Amino acid sequence: MGPGLRRDDTKLVVTTVANNTLQNITGTILLAGAGKMGGAMLTGWLAGGLDPRRVAVIDPHLSPEITALAAKGVALNPDATTAGTVETLVVAVKPQMFREAGAKLKAFVSDRTSVVSIMAGTTIASLEEVCGGAVVRAMPNTPAAIGRGITVAVAAKTVSAAQRAVADALLRATGSVEWVEDEGLMDAVTAVSGSGPAYVFLLAEELARAGVEAGLPEALATKLARETVAGSGELLHQSDLPSATLRQNVTSPGGTTAAALGVLMGEPGLRDLMIRAIAAATKRSKELAK
Repeated sequence: MGPGLRRDDTKLVVTTVANNTLQNITGTILLAGAGKMGGAMLTGWLAGGLDPRRVAVIDPHLSPEITALAAKGVALNPDATTAGTVETLVVAVKPQMFREAGAKLKAFVSDRTSVVSIMAGTTIASLEEVCGGAVVRAMPNTPAAIGRGITVAVAAKTVSAAQRAVADALLRATGSVEWVEDEGLMDAVTAVSGSGPAYVFLLAEELARAGVEAGLPEALATKLARETVAGSGELLHQSDLPSATLRQNVTSPGGTTAAALGVLMGEPGLRDLMIRAIAAATKRSKELAK
């Protein structure tokens, strides 16, 4: 994948990093936190060809699925003396637990270690203070569990090109990756894509509820809502058309869709609600950093 650059009036700079294949990683990858997101990343790494013997996992409450990976060579809950030299530490613990957990993880970090964090609201400066290492701050989202996530990442100036390439390969195992240069964008990224799946699930939930109110049996309304949201998302994924054009293609003048959109796009409407929602999530992300 070749290099690329995109700019807009928000000063967003996104670059595409040459993908370093997982098979070429030779150092130890230490995953701290193997919950839903950490577990999804680990699954993606192994499916993508990362040697299980290169992986170690630290988690006080390992699931049976993660525990079973020991048979393939994944090291479980090693201490700093048995883990060897850690090339990349991936921090996937809850942000509220980071101060306590991070102090313990520092023992695994050497001057050659990069630290990749997927914790919401945790700044590069905080990671450098607590863990040390060359820090990459990243924000994935839950569709990573099916390989359809999107992650936005920003690297500290101390991160080398080789470390960034390894981080890119690890993050790309669960979906697409965008790199930005301005860490200040990460709170809004968290609000839009990190929290975004919940907004889509709420849409399916409320669409089904409205169908029941309109007279549909609950099971049918639920199926119609789920399949409509899922199918529309896949159409959006596969189409090169802007979302506004896809919306307009469904909307006949004076028809049923136009009647519904008159409500959703009215004043106040979905636009105002979404602006307020993203602002609230962005504010909370900033609060978590304090």
